[in-house]
Amino acid sequence: MDKHLQKPEILKVETVASSRLFTIESVDLTFSNGVQRVYERMRPSNREAVMIVPVIGDDLLLIHEYAVGIDSYELGFPKGLIDPGETVFEAANRELMEEVGYGAHQLEFLTKLTMAPSYFSSRMNIVIAKGLYPQSLEGDEPEPLPQTRWPISRMLELLKEPDFNEARNVSALFLAHDFLTRNAI
Repeated sequence: MDKHLQKPEILKVETVASSRLFTIESVDLTFSNGVQRVYERMRPSNREAVMIVPVIGDDLLLIHEYAVGIDSYELGFPKGLIDPGETVFEAANRELMEEVGYGAHQLEFLTKLTMAPSYFSSRMNIVIAKGLYPQSLEGDEPEPLPQTRWPISRMLELLKEPDFNEARNVSALFLAHDFLTRNAI
């Protein structure tokens, strides 16, 4: 962060709405130049998530999962919350087993992303999984997640798929492409 930037002073934080899953806060701020504003955000959480880019042979392994926000099925990579006490790699392996029926002998951390940080505190750890072996765990998905194998040699063509457009999946695709190009499998 630029050492000349001074974070605004938080004057007040107030809950303005909540549901079973979300709490919306109103945050009164004063910026270093004296300007005051009221922002809204989702209540910050310390829980992070993981998204896994599984590599099986010469293919990527993707899933189709229902996204209620857009009332459609999205093609993407397995993902989920990191449980308390789990490492990123433990969570990645568990989510792989739950969502695609594979474990991984090799997990490689790529980066950590934020999503809409003006409103959310969520962080998504992006991991490549290689050396897959059959192994299943029961997950919390309400239905089986259909799988698609996609050739690594054509991985950027995923960008043309009408159901592959969620920003974190697109980011993970570019990160995986860079990693796999530099570390030829």
